[in-house]
Amino acid sequence: MNRFLYSERDYAFGQLILTLRTQIGLTQTGLAKRLGVSRKAVAGWEGGNSYPKAEHLQELITLAVRASAFPAGREAEEIRELWHAAHQKVLLNENWLASLLGHTRPSLAMLHPEPQETLRPDVLPSTQSTPMQLLDWGEALDVPIFYGREPELATLVRWVVEERCRVVSVLGMGGIGKSALAITVMHQVASHFDVVIWRSLRDSPTCAKLVQSCLQILEPQSQPEVSDPLEERLRRLMEQLRARRVLLVLDNVEVLLEEGTSHGYLRTDAQEYARLLRHLGETKHQSCLLLTSREKLADLGLLEGNRSSVRALRLRGLDGLAGTQILTEKEVVGSRQDQARLVEVYQGNPLALKIVAQTIVEIFGGEIVPFLRQGEVVFGGVRALLDEQYARISALEQTVLCWLAILRETASLEELFRVLVTPLSPAQLLEAIDGLHRRSLIERGQRTGSFTLQSVVLEYMTDRLVTTASQEIQRGQLSLLCEHGLSQAQAKEYVRQTQERLLLTPLLDVLKRMYRERVEVEEHLRELLSTLRPWDEQAQGYGPANLVALLWLLRGDLRGLDLSHLVLRGAYLQGAQMQDAKLSGALMRESIFTETFDAISAVGISHSGLYWAAGSRRGEVQVWREAGQILHRIWQAHTDIVTTLALSPNERTLASGSWDGSVKLWDIESHALLWSGRHTHHVNSVVFSPDGCLLVTGSNDATAQLWDLQSGKQLQTLPHPGPVVGLAWSPDGRCLASGDVEGTIRLWQRQQSEPMTCAQTLEGHSNWVRGLAFAPDGHRLASGSWDGTIKLWEWVSGRCVQTLEGHTERVHCVAWSPDGATLASGGFDHTIRLWDVQQGRSRVALQGHSDLVEGLVFTPDSRSLLSGSDDGTLRLWHVERGEVLRILQGYTASLFDIDWSPDGIKLASAGPDTSVTLWDVTGGSLLRVLHGHRWVVTGVGWSPDGSLLASSGWDNAIYLWDSTTGICVHVLRDLDSADTVFFGLAWSPDGRFLACGSFLQNALVWDVASRSLRWVKRSHATWIRRVAWSPDGTRIVGGGDDGHVYVWDASNGTLLQQLAGHSGAVMSVTFSPDGSRLASGSGSHDRGEGFVWDVQSGERVFALAEHPGVVSALIWTPSGERLISGGSDGMLRWWDAHSGQCVQVQEAHQGTIQALKVSPDGRLLASCGDDGVIALWNLHSGEQVRTLRRDRPYERLNITGIRGLSEAQKASLRALGAFEETPHDE
Repeated sequence: MNRFLYSERDYAFGQLILTLRTQIGLTQTGLAKRLGVSRKAVAGWEGGNSYPKAEHLQELITLAVRASAFPAGREAEEIRELWHAAHQKVLLNENWLASLLGHTRPSLAMLHPEPQETLRPDVLPSTQSTPMQLLDWGEALDVPIFYGREPELATLVRWVVEERCRVVSVLGMGGIGKSALAITVMHQVASHFDVVIWRSLRDSPTCAKLVQSCLQILEPQSQPEVSDPLEERLRRLMEQLRARRVLLVLDNVEVLLEEGTSHGYLRTDAQEYARLLRHLGETKHQSCLLLTSREKLADLGLLEGNRSSVRALRLRGLDGLAGTQILTEKEVVGSRQDQARLVEVYQGNPLALKIVAQTIVEIFGGEIVPFLRQGEVVFGGVRALLDEQYARISALEQTVLCWLAILRETASLEELFRVLVTPLSPAQLLEAIDGLHRRSLIERGQRTGSFTLQSVVLEYMTDRLVTTASQEIQRGQLSLLCEHGLSQAQAKEYVRQTQERLLLTPLLDVLKRMYRERVEVEEHLRELLSTLRPWDEQAQGYGPANLVALLWLLRGDLRGLDLSHLVLRGAYLQGAQMQDAKLSGALMRESIFTETFDAISAVGISHSGLYWAAGSRRGEVQVWREAGQILHRIWQAHTDIVTTLALSPNERTLASGSWDGSVKLWDIESHALLWSGRHTHHVNSVVFSPDGCLLVTGSNDATAQLWDLQSGKQLQTLPHPGPVVGLAWSPDGRCLASGDVEGTIRLWQRQQSEPMTCAQTLEGHSNWVRGLAFAPDGHRLASGSWDGTIKLWEWVSGRCVQTLEGHTERVHCVAWSPDGATLASGGFDHTIRLWDVQQGRSRVALQGHSDLVEGLVFTPDSRSLLSGSDDGTLRLWHVERGEVLRILQGYTASLFDIDWSPDGIKLASAGPDTSVTLWDVTGGSLLRVLHGHRWVVTGVGWSPDGSLLASSGWDNAIYLWDSTTGICVHVLRDLDSADTVFFGLAWSPDGRFLACGSFLQNALVWDVASRSLRWVKRSHATWIRRVAWSPDGTRIVGGGDDGHVYVWDASNGTLLQQLAGHSGAVMSVTFSPDGSRLASGSGSHDRGEGFVWDVQSGERVFALAEHPGVVSALIWTPSGERLISGGSDGMLRWWDAHSGQCVQVQEAHQGTIQALKVSPDGRLLASCGDDGVIALWNLHSGEQVRTLRRDRPYERLNITGIRGLSEAQKASLRALGAFEETPHDE
C-alpha cells in the first residue's frame, strides 16, 4: 500500500510561511533567491510538505524582522513559536535572537499603538508602518505540484501585476488544470495586494451571499443587513475595491452557466452575478478578479480585448514534455514516442492522464504499448473517462465517492466510518481510499488524514447521485438511497443546506418531470415508505429518511404522514410541521427535532465541552450532552426569566439566576436542587470562582453577593450605588469585576481571608456594562456596554488601552476564547462580532440571529462559538470560517397577555413572536395576525369603544391598530429614552388615555387623541410590569419588581401611595369593581403572595391563604365577591373576596398563567400562559368551555414505542404536542 498517502502534512506551518512571505513582500521565486534555495523548496514549505533547514529559517526570520512582518511588541514570541513549529533539530539561539532584535529595536518601537486609542473594526493603529495584509484562502488547496504552464503563468502574472487588469478569466475544459494554475498565480502575486480572497462557487452560492462574504473580510465594521438590497452591497464592495488593492479569486464559475449550451449565458437564478461582473469589468478600481470557468462568460466577452482591462486565457492541453512528467511520476513506462502518443490521445488533459495512467499501471504493468494495442483510444472528454473509471472500481470505492460527494467537504476516515450503513474493517476502508487516490479520483484535504473530491469529480458524482436516485425511485427498488443519506441532520448547517440545494432539490425536480402531477410524486414516495417498513433495520438504512426529506420539500410539511416502524437515520425534522403524523415504533438515529425552549436568555458550556446549557424566558433550564448532540435534562428552574447561568469548574453543578430574585445551585446529572438563595430584586449575573469554592451573584438590588458553594451560606455583600448587571472573575481568582447600569466597573480584591473590598473603579462607559470577561492570561479585562462599545482594560493599572467600535446598537455580552486570540461580542443589532484583539479590528461579523444576542461562550478548543438569542435559537459557529455549524431551534409558544373586544366576539393575544393575534371566540378560529413589533409583545388591550387595539412591546413601541382593518395607525414611543422596554398596558375607562408599565422608567401615560405623553415617572429604578386604572379613572396602580405597589394620581402622576409588603416582584395588580380595594400578586417558587389592600388607607386587608408558587395573575369577578388568581403552578383559584379563603381550584395550564380577563358580559373568564393556550372558563362554575391554540409542531403526533430517544427528548416531543398511547387506549 502506498504509505505516502497517509504521511503527515503540516498545513498550519505552511500557512505560517506563506503569510510571512507575503508580509515580507516577496514572490516564491524572490524569496528562494534571497535564501539560496529553489522555488520548489519554498513551495514545499508553504504546502506543509517539508521544513526549512535551520540556516534557511534564520535567514527568513532576519528578512521578516527587517520588513517588520511580525506583530509589534511580540517579535520574540512569534519567532520562538515559528522555530518550534518548524520542528528544528537544534534549539533557537537566544543570543542570536537578542542580537537580531536589538539591532532593529528602534524601528520596531515605532509600531506600538498609543494607549487609549479607539480602534474601529479593520482599522489599525495609525502608527503602523505597513498595512496588515488580509489573506482569506477559504478552502483553496495548497500550492499544487505544477506541470509545465510556465508561459501561461507568466502571462497571467503580467496581466494581474504589471498591466493591472480588472478581470482575468482562465478558461478550459474540466480537468485541464485551471484551479491549479489560479492557485499558483494567487500565491505568486499575493504580496502585490492588500487583501487576497479565494472562493469556490462549486456549491453555487447566491451573488448576495458571495458579496456579503467578501464584505465580512473587507469591512467587518459595517456589515450589511440581510435585508440590504444587492445593489447596496455591490456599491460598498466597489468602494472597498477602489480603496484597496484586492485580489478576488473565484473558482468553478461554470456552475452559474446554463447547461446544454456553450454560449456562456448565466442561469436564470444566477442573473445577479451579471451585475457583479459588470461592476468589476466596466468601472474603475485598483483590484482584480481572477476567475476560472469551462466556458467564457457572455457578460465579459464584449469587454475583452488585448488592450482592455478585461482579459481571458484559454488553457490548452499540456505539451509533450509536461505530459510525460505526469506519466513518469505515475511510473508509466514507454518510449518518448509512445508517451507523446498517449499525451496526444488524451489531449494533454492532466486529470485524464493521471486517471488513465493508473489503469495502465494496474492492468498493463505500467507499459503504454500494450494499452495502445487494445485498439484506438477515443478521448470523449473527462466525463466519459469518469464513466469508465466508475464502472471499473469496486462497490466500496463507489460508496466512498458517493459519500464524499454528499459530505461536500474534506472527510476523515473516522467521519466516513460514522456514516456507512454496512460495517467495515478499517483495513477495507483504507484500501478503498488508497485505490481511489492512486486513480486520482480523490485528493488529500487540508486536514491531516482527510480526503475530498476534485471539482470535476464532485460535479460528476453529484449528477450521478441525482440520476441514480431518481431511477431507483421510479423503479421502486431502493439501493443507493438506503446506503446513502442525501441530507445529514448532524452535518454542519451550511453543508446540510448545500445538500438540500444541490442533491435533494434537483432530485425532486427530476421526479416532478417524471410524473405528471405533484400528487403522483407524493403517492409514489408514500408507497415506497410502506415498502420499506417490513425490511430489517440495517436494510432500511437511510431510505426512509431520504423519502421523508423529499416529501417535506414537496409538501412543505409532514402532517398526517405514517412513519411508524421505520428507521429514520439522519432525519432533519427541526421546524417540520408533523401534526397527526405517526412515529410509533420508529427507530430514530442521529435525527434532530424542534426543541421546547422559547427565547434563549442565557448559555453555558462546561470546561471540557461535554455539557451545553441554556436558560429560557419561561424559566426553564435545558442541558445537552455530547456537545449538544443529546438532550440530557429539561426542568422548570425558575418562575421568571433565567437571566444567567454558569457551570462549575468541576462540571458537577450548574448555577442559575432569574428575575424571580432567586439564585439556585443544581446537580447537572440529576438536576436535583442543592440549595437556593435570594436577592430582593432581579438576579442578573452568576459566576463561579476559578477554584470552584465560591459563587457570586449580581442583582438589581444594588448588591453582589458571595455564597459558599457547598453550604449555600451567604458570606459577604458587596454594595453598589445601583443595579449590578455584569460580573467576571479573573482566571487566578485575585480580582472580581462588576458592572452596573451607570457604566461603572468596580474591581474587588481581598487579601487572604479578609473580606473583599473595592480596589478601584473603571470609568469610561456611559451606559450599562452587561458584558464582562477577563482574558485567559488574566492581564486584560473586556467590557461590553449598552453605549455600543467594547473596552479593553489593563485592570492592574486601571488603564483603558483600546475601545472597539462596530456594533450599531447596544452591546449585551462578551466572551474571550480560551486561547486568548479572539474576543466575541453580541448585542441588540442581532450580530456577533469576532475581534482580533492583537490587531484591534473586527475580523468578521456573524449574521443569522434575528433578535437580541443574549449569551456567548466559546468551546474549549476555541474553534467554535455558541450563541443564544431571543429569536429562539442556539447557534454554533465556526470561528475561523464564520459559518453556522449547527442550529438548535426552539418553539415560541408563550402568551403574555390577552384582552376581550368590547363586543365579546374577539380576543387579542400577545406573545414573544413579535406579533398580535386576533381570535374568533365563537368559532375558535384564528382571525388575523398583526405584524409590526420588532421584539417581544407583552401587553394588549382594546379601547373601550372598540375602535382601536393597543399593543406594547420591548422595542420601545406601543402600536395602535385599527381594529377593523388591522392597520397600524400610530406608534407611541418614549422619545427621551430609546432603551425603554414596555410591559403591560391599560386604557382609561373613558378611552382618552393609555397607561403602560416599563423597565426602569416606571409608568407612562399618553393622551391618545393628541398622541402626546401626558406624564412619566422615572423616579423609582424598578420595572412596572402591570398597570390598572381605578374604575373612576382617577388613580393608576402599578406593580414593581422591587416588591412595592405604586398608586399614582392619574391626572399628573403624583405618587399617592407606595404599598410595601411583598418579598418579590409584583406580577399583577387589579382594582375591585367598586374601586375600594385593590389586589396585588407576587411570591417565590414555593410560596405565593396575594394581598388585598384598602385603597383609602393603604392598609392590607388580608392575604390569600397558602397560595403555592407565584401569584402571577389576578382578576375580580364583576360582583366583587370573588377574586380569581392564576399561579406559576398553572392552577386557577377562586377566592372569597371577604375572607381570603380559597373556594375552588382548577387545573388550567402547563406552566405559569400570565393573564386573566373577564368577558364584557361577565359570563366567561379567559386565561393564557406559558403553554401558549388561551382557555375559556365559565366564570362562576369554573368549567372549561373552550381552548384556543395554534397547533404546536408535533400536535397529535403518535410516538408510542418510539426508540432511539432519551427520556428528555421524548418529554420534549410531548411538550410540543406528541402523545404516547397507554394500553387502555389501545
